[in-house]
Amino acid sequence: MSDKVAMFRALHVPGDPLILINIWDAGSAKAVAAAGAKAIATGSFGVAGAQGRADGEDFPLEEVFENLDRILSVTDLPVTIDMESGYGANPAAVGASVGHAKDAGAAGINMEDRLPGQSDLLPIAEAVARYRAAADTGIFVNARCDTFRGADAAKEGDALVAATLERARAYADAGAGSLFVPFLLDPKCIGAICDASPLPVNILRGNGGPTHKELAELGVARISHGHQPWAAAMAWLAGQASQVMGGGEPDY
Repeated sequence: MSDKVAMFRALHVPGDPLILINIWDAGSAKAVAAAGAKAIATGSFGVAGAQGRADGEDFPLEEVFENLDRILSVTDLPVTIDMESGYGANPAAVGASVGHAKDAGAAGINMEDRLPGQSDLLPIAEAVARYRAAADTGIFVNARCDTFRGADAAKEGDALVAATLERARAYADAGAGSLFVPFLLDPKCIGAICDASPLPVNILRGNGGPTHKELAELGVARISHGHQPWAAAMAWLAGQASQVMGGGEPDY
């Protein structure tokens, strides 16, 4: 398993980013793998939504691992799973949950620096303790940093970049493998973070933001698609169902 972790870690190259089309089950994992993916990544929103549940650790941990087992059974690629806030009330519990993911065969995890249902970020020391507990398992930790969530990069960009880099340094010291900064589409801020971060940077691709090529040129090392593939698939399904129920024929 350490080979898969090392393989996954090596895919994070600034300027030549790992592209992750986030999946939600074994079937979607097979489809993305067949398209030439270098690694497989779940997105918590889609995983929960596919089971009729809400994001925010509403999807039970035992089912997270059942889903992981099914995904691992259909691919030999490194698999990273979105563990939201780490599924633990304290660092020890986070370590136990993440250790289970590592033992089950995951090469990496995503983990947030705020708790489920909370808008405020955890104090840095508290977030660091949780990230350290996760990283100590030996898994690759993609440390999500929500400094830009709900913020205006155009007005507060410099301050938000500084706050992000402060957390990046702390998370690197805690053993994280990469820094995930979602909800950020501003090229100037992305470039500034990539230039100064001690960790390879993961950006969530979004409509109206930089293209994959532009993100690579900014120094991004990993590009995620988050909940967007699942949402697009569900929108297509709903549209086709509406078309048929309305008396038409489907496009498939």
